[in-house]
Amino acid sequence: MFKTVLGLSVLGFTASLMAASPALAQGRNCAPREVVVERLASKYGESRQAIGIGQQGMVMETFASAESGSWTITVTMPTGMTCLMASGQSFEALAEAVPTADNDA
Repeated sequence: MFKTVLGLSVLGFTASLMAASPALAQGRNCAPREVVVERLASKYGESRQAIGIGQQGMVMETFASAESGSWTITVTMPTGMTCLMASGQSFEALAEAVPTADNDA
């Protein structure tokens, strides 16, 4: 069984995409959010694992399947249109502690 992973590099990449204008939907796989969520659940067995709010009211969500390890990152615009931003395999959840600063310079 695969676990779910969300690396900081993926978050940074997605944040930079979310900073783009609403023209983001052009040339991407986009549909109303209900349609995208249903498709990810029925075809890939993915459910929402993480969520974040970006600039201009855009919402970033990460969906993943614990069984297959597949994952998808979506961005939903205030209009309700959801676009697929990235997808892949081997998603794994991490609960890493924030590193502490060492004052022994």
